[in-house]
Amino acid sequence: MPPVQHSFHVDLRGVVDLLSRHLYSSPRVYVRELLQNSVDAITARRRADAAAPAVVRIEPRETTGDGSLRIHDTGIGLTEPQVHELLATIGNSAKRDPLGFARHDFLGQFGIGLLSCFLVADEIEVITRSGDAETVVWRGHADGHYTVERGPAREEPGTTVVLRARRDFEHWLGASTVTELVRHYGALLPYDVRVGDEPVTDGTPPWQAEHPTPDARRDALLRYGERLIGTAPFDVIDLAVPEAGLTGAAFVLPHATDPGERARHRVYLKRMLLGDRVDAIMPDWAFFVRCVLNTDELRPTASREQLFEDDLLAAAREALGAQLRAWLVRLAATSPERLSAFLGAHYRGVMALALHDTEMLRIVDEWVEFETSEGSVPLGEFRRRHRTIHYTPSMEEFRQLAGIAAAQGMGLVNGAYTYHADILRRLPRLDPDLVVRRLDPDDLATRFAALDAAAEFATRDFLAAARAALASRDCEPVLRSFSPASLPVLYLEGSDARLAADMRAAREEADGVWAELIEADAPEQDEQARPLLVFNYRNPLVARLTSTVDTRVVELSVEALYGYAMLAGNRPLRPDDVAGVNRAFLGLVEHAIHPGR
Repeated sequence: MPPVQHSFHVDLRGVVDLLSRHLYSSPRVYVRELLQNSVDAITARRRADAAAPAVVRIEPRETTGDGSLRIHDTGIGLTEPQVHELLATIGNSAKRDPLGFARHDFLGQFGIGLLSCFLVADEIEVITRSGDAETVVWRGHADGHYTVERGPAREEPGTTVVLRARRDFEHWLGASTVTELVRHYGALLPYDVRVGDEPVTDGTPPWQAEHPTPDARRDALLRYGERLIGTAPFDVIDLAVPEAGLTGAAFVLPHATDPGERARHRVYLKRMLLGDRVDAIMPDWAFFVRCVLNTDELRPTASREQLFEDDLLAAAREALGAQLRAWLVRLAATSPERLSAFLGAHYRGVMALALHDTEMLRIVDEWVEFETSEGSVPLGEFRRRHRTIHYTPSMEEFRQLAGIAAAQGMGLVNGAYTYHADILRRLPRLDPDLVVRRLDPDDLATRFAALDAAAEFATRDFLAAARAALASRDCEPVLRSFSPASLPVLYLEGSDARLAADMRAAREEADGVWAELIEADAPEQDEQARPLLVFNYRNPLVARLTSTVDTRVVELSVEALYGYAMLAGNRPLRPDDVAGVNRAFLGLVEHAIHPGR
């Protein structure tokens, strides 16, 4: 048999449940949707008649006499055919050209806004008149049916929506709740919006208001920002993206925030509040500002609480980020003291931005102090003195080697702090001739002066005794001259030695097939790559020790100095190391008490 065409049946109660549970965040959005419809209707009428009145008046349930809420507008109204087409067809919209106007002139785009009223009411009554047409009364019910009839003539074109609260939802239609919600969503609307006789719109957005002087405008914006974020802003930045019809202001927070938490911003769409927790409008790194923005061109999501991710939003976000960067660059050039105060509050954010942005990297290079072997200095100043910069990945390694590196004229930076090592590696983007690399202790050892031939000959017995004492310590004793002379010994473990030590430890802990796999993967130089225990020939104690003829004293002293070097470098002591240190300590004490033994 031939196919038969059927129409879908819509369960309106199911649709309302879907809206309340998955689309709208709260029943309070019904106020926003009613305001949106009224504002769009006024916009449509004024396109045809610029002198038409522009008034929205809301009567809360306490003032109507029958417990209902009424919202009146002086908009374009609807004819009876439009009522059937636009109010009773789910998914249709008066903004999709049936009224003959471009869609971008209106707030709503989804044609389901009126259904949000079923979140608080079981019945919606619409009394409307378009031009010289007759007044039409449409009544929709939550069970899915509606009626249409002719009503008493309205004096003026426009629409009145009447809501009667569902059980236990009466407070949503009360004066205090309605006033708060209308002011929340509609404070910046360009039309006269009133709850009863009380006006609730401020009109012109604060960043577009006229003031006698720039300073007066700035002061007014800072006061507005203080009300918005709850504290006096550090600064205010004007924002504008013409292609997105976007204007607004960014308020710089005066205190540190968590860089991992996305900042939330207040965004208006054609001066109706879209949401005060919109997070997609600014770059992720801009967590140090809170913004208030109005856009005429960006698209909202279906819930009208966030912005739809498209190419225009991406371009607007990039443009806003560029304006924040320009503010920082300007601050660095005109007010170094304020920049320092800003960095003190938002240090981590600026460092995170410098990982991706060259201009911010320049600011960090010039103004942020890093811990170096020459004290805390900005990188720009440090790299002008050192064309090769070494850094350590750990705090312990830096503390152990900073003084030694300084004495050898080597530029060393502590890269243990968050972002520091990554920023150091990015410095050649600013200075292509600069060399930046992680410090390998072997590099440091090459800076130490070797002994002359006479000294090497005189100390051969000491090195032989030291080698015997360290046979079980898996390190090689060497004699060098270096500064500072107060440091007697230094334990240096290069990258090859670290790898070899890790491989040996893994082999000791593994067994069976895993041991064979590790053995097969071991580098050929495994046995030759050993840490160095560097004795400082300039140190008076070491110099005397090298001329000591008592082999037992030399061995005990070497074991003691080995333990000292490990502790000074914050390196873990194995049980054998602890036993050796104890043995050396007790042996030296006994030798001091009984020199002949």
